[in-house]
Amino acid sequence: MRIEHTIVAPATIPGTGAISIIRVSGPDALRITDSVVRLASGSVGDAPGYSLHYGEVPGLDQVLVSVFRAPHSYTGEDSVEISTHASAYIVQEVVRLLLEAGARFAEPGEFTRRAFLNGKMDLTQAEAVADVIAAGTAAAHRVAMNQLKGGFSRELVTLREELLEMASLLELELDFSEEDVEFADRGKLLRLLEDGRAHIDRLAASFHQGNMVKNGVPVAIVGPANAGKSTLLNALVGEERAIVTDIPGTTRDTLEETITLGGILYRFIDTAGIRASQDTVEKLGIERSLQKISQAEIVLLMLDASQSEDILREQLQEVLAHVCSKVIVLLNKCDLVDAGACNKKVNVVNSCVTSAGFQSVVITLAAKKQQGLDQLKAQLLAAEEGLIPNAETTFVTNLRHFEALTQASSALSACHTALTRGIPSDLVAEDLRRALSSINAILGTDLLDPEAILQNIFAKHCIGK
Repeated sequence: MRIEHTIVAPATIPGTGAISIIRVSGPDALRITDSVVRLASGSVGDAPGYSLHYGEVPGLDQVLVSVFRAPHSYTGEDSVEISTHASAYIVQEVVRLLLEAGARFAEPGEFTRRAFLNGKMDLTQAEAVADVIAAGTAAAHRVAMNQLKGGFSRELVTLREELLEMASLLELELDFSEEDVEFADRGKLLRLLEDGRAHIDRLAASFHQGNMVKNGVPVAIVGPANAGKSTLLNALVGEERAIVTDIPGTTRDTLEETITLGGILYRFIDTAGIRASQDTVEKLGIERSLQKISQAEIVLLMLDASQSEDILREQLQEVLAHVCSKVIVLLNKCDLVDAGACNKKVNVVNSCVTSAGFQSVVITLAAKKQQGLDQLKAQLLAAEEGLIPNAETTFVTNLRHFEALTQASSALSACHTALTRGIPSDLVAEDLRRALSSINAILGTDLLDPEAILQNIFAKHCIGK
């Protein structure tokens, strides 16, 4: 694809470090840079690729110029990176001079879009660039880097090629429909469809985990009023983020804070205390608390150890009725109760939790004194140990990818059903096209152009040779 314009934009935020980088890319990148920058020796236009040069923008700044020649650059075009001092004024003036010399200002994401259009990366890799930049944890970085290096693409490319081969053979059968011949092995196609759908379903199922790696594991801190939920949130984040008083119902709305544990981001949601209330605002807060319980991956159910066993049972039952995820029960204020009574209440809580059908995890703590926090953090990590990816782990983190995978799975299922029922080849081929279209939508390729299918047929099957 021929791109006519040369684009320019700052690649760093001016004033945030010692230097700023201005990126130029396009057919006239070298010439335009030469008209603005005077090298100490030679010119940008004569410089080899992957070379670094000292120069100046006359009357403005001393600079370093990195030269990348097509096709061996990020965009696949001739590209230049100009390193200046990190002054907003200097960056603004250099960009202005480059614009006057014939460049235009780049649109958002245009450098990466050109890399995709020039075949330097597929669409999943292009989308991963933003995820790498935004990654705030080790887990998110690993997942994004795996996708940037083509890990997710490799998961799909082989399947796509096999399906394309079958689609080509089915298309060939249509050309010989009067001969009543079958070129596509039905047994092989059925096995391919079964394996392909299982593969796609596994990738689609990883979206739940991938979304948590990318955006954080939602953890709702819930329980009765005045159990110490806001105190716990403040203790976890290490600062006074939530208002804490002895007045029940102080928290009226949800409050979110994040911390990183073991390379995973956790989003803690402090909620209003669950209790009977006639206060309109507090009742709205309690309704939101119940909503957060249903949305959370982990529920920290916080109870006051100084309460009687009967009250603890009642409070547990009230909250557990709304829980449909992992639950960790926190028996707070244990420093106010003697050890024997505390152990007895732990047993009561264990019994209630297991009776409700949950795996019993009970942690005793004193949030105000920050006692028991290490045990809680260890339990949170244990609950989500599957989110700690290695370099080869593929998680789907993009909603667009998830929706396309779901559509591909549906199309492969329809294709499988059609084959087992002896449906004509043209209808089977149509379902295969839908599956391929969804996979291609993820990768940003268009192998379903009729010319591409014809080319595939003649390249691999020498008819009449």
